[in-house]
This record gives sequence, structure tokens and C-alpha cells, in this order.
Amino acid sequence: MSVSRHPVALSIEQQVGKSTRLLATVMALPLIDGIFPALVLAGALTYPFGILETGLLVFGGSATVAVILAEMDDSPREIVPAILLLGLVLVPVAALEAALAPTIESMLDMATFQRFAGLVIVAVAAKTASATVGEYLPRPAVIIGLGLVASFQPAGLDVALTTDPVLIAKAAATAGVGVAFALAVALAGPQLRGAVDIDRFRFGSSVALGMLALSVLELMPTEAPVALGVLVVTAVFSFDPDAAAAPAAADESDDDADDAEPAVESDSTGESDPAAPASGVPTVADGGDDSDGDAYRYPRSEDSRLPWL
Repeated sequence: MSVSRHPVALSIEQQVGKSTRLLATVMALPLIDGIFPALVLAGALTYPFGILETGLLVFGGSATVAVILAEMDDSPREIVPAILLLGLVLVPVAALEAALAPTIESMLDMATFQRFAGLVIVAVAAKTASATVGEYLPRPAVIIGLGLVASFQPAGLDVALTTDPVLIAKAAATAGVGVAFALAVALAGPQLRGAVDIDRFRFGSSVALGMLALSVLELMPTEAPVALGVLVVTAVFSFDPDAAAAPAAADESDDDADDAEPAVESDSTGESDPAAPASGVPTVADGGDDSDGDAYRYPRSEDSRLPWL
């Protein structure tokens, strides 16, 4: 069972298992479900900071952070080669899908398809924020399929393969940003584990995805990287170094308590017994006068002294 309780990671883990396979599936899911090609067709890589926002939120995002920090217990030396190998697959596939984008675009009504692309991002954001809400939403591939059907226009069909080198380079760079983000999280994993509130980062990432959807739908009258700003603020608010230091301090205090030696009672070596009476104080057992009852056993006040004392 997923330790992070991330809705996306949890649903994928039930199908592929944990560790490296889970990370590979989470990062490749945008290429499999068609989310990334839809964003490429919708022009998500054309506006400023689009490459950074799409790479961090689509290929990176809270699911990648949750898998690396909560599901993978390996050292960075073991995780980094797996991420690099995954990058050797993600970057070329992203470039290939971008190469096919102009051909697909020629047979679609982009105004209609752009609305479905924004709706896909909203659905992903809802699934990220709540597993309960995600159960009632269709899969991204279904939404994209409906968008292709609704925006299909046979009159503009062009079977000739046309490529845009600039778009291909942007797509490869977007996948590279996601891989670089995963590498950074893996390298800083020992310091980030326990110091990052994964649930807080997950909710913040869902808000950032919502901002990205507004940009794709052109409903936000600005070209400022709002989604990127939300993601940065989320990362700052999710990081709490004291949360990682507290368990370590507790463990050290427990170790110190275990190492402490208990008090040793007096024995033949002559060491004093803390429970024994002070030296020089007579007791009944030592032959002291018991005429005063418990005079030697309990302290007496000035008013209770005997007349001859």
C-alpha cells in the first residue's frame, strides 16, 4: 500500500507495484494518456515559461515527489541511474509525439480541442487533490478522445508528415525539465525526507495545475508564469526542516535514556545506599533508646521536644 497516500500514485501502484516501476509509470503517464500531446497541440509550449511549467507540473509534479520521497527507500546512488535511464526514453518519445503534432493539428478544430485540453488539466488537478473526486471523473485519455472526436474536421485532413524542429526541441526540453526535477529530488532525498509535507505539496500542485489550465484556455489575461509562481510558493510552504530534526532529537534522547546507568545500592564495597539513613543517626535497630517511641524515626518540631531535652 502506498505510504504517501497520493491518489495518483496509489492507483498506479495497485497495477504496477512499487519503487522504480511506479516512478517510471508516473512520469510516463502524460505520454501514455495523451496529456502531453494535447498540451502541445493546445500551445502550452508557445507562451513564456511554458516549458518550465509543463515540465515541472506534468512530468514532475507532486506524484513524482511522493514516489521518490515516500515510496523509494534506496540511496541516491541507486535512484539516479534509474531516473537517467527513464530520461533516455521520455525525451525521445516526447519529441516524437511533438513531431506528429502538426499533422494531427491539420485535421482538428483547434478552438474546440483547446477547450478539451484545458478540461484534461482540470481533471488531473482534481484527481491530484482528492481521490474521492477522482473516482467520479473520466480518465484523461477518455477526455482527450472525446476532444478528438468533437474537433475532428475531415476537410482539413493532410496526410503529409510535417515537422516543426522548434516545437520538437521544446518538447524534448520539457521532458528534460521533468527528468532534471526528479534527479534533484532524488539527490536531495536524504535531506527532504521527513522535512517535506507531501500532502501540502500535493494540494498546492493541484492549484498550480488549475492555473496552467486557465493559461491553456486563455482565460487568464496575463502571460506571467502564475502556475510556476504557485508551485514555488507551494514548495516553500511545504518545506519544514524542524519536522525532520524533531524525530532525530527524539531518537537521541531515547538512546541517552537507555545508556543511563541505574543507581547502585550499597554492597560489600562500601558504597553508600541512597535509601539508607544518614551516618551517625541512631535507630532502634542499632540499639537506640526507644523510650520516646518514634523519636528517632520521625523529625520533631521545637514545641514537641521532651522536657529534659
